[in-house]
Amino acid sequence: MAVSRSGDWWQGENDDDLAVYVRSFRAGGHDVAETRGLTCPACGSSTFGVMVDDDEGVAVAGCLSCGAQVPVGDSADHIADTDVDLGECACPCGNESFSAVIGYAIGDDGEVRWLSLGLRCQIDGILGVYADWKIDYAPTAHLILPPA
Repeated sequence: MAVSRSGDWWQGENDDDLAVYVRSFRAGGHDVAETRGLTCPACGSSTFGVMVDDDEGVAVAGCLSCGAQVPVGDSADHIADTDVDLGECACPCGNESFSAVIGYAIGDDGEVRWLSLGLRCQIDGILGVYADWKIDYAPTAHLILPPA
């Protein structure tokens, strides 16, 4: 199945479809140059419960297999800030288990300038970008996950 929009929501079957959706989202008006699927560094699972604070640019994926907490992008640097108020992500169907793809907008200088966190519901395949934030420092190579 390719990305489809037969109803109110975009839907996809796998992380490749989610990557296509994240690229089309263009957070902050920036083209997404790279996408990477998120996997748990502890157990290799790719199913997460996700908490975000889109205002502060923080996201944490909780592995539903082993419970490991995986900060997205530079979230680990900001998670303890007093302004961070994480909220749990939920699909319109009510489900809270997702696969995740991170999109990276890359500037002319080769540095990451914007991150987008795309999620795909494990129940109905609904796609969405649940958080995106600007990166305003360099160097940023450490933010890009290695290819799967």
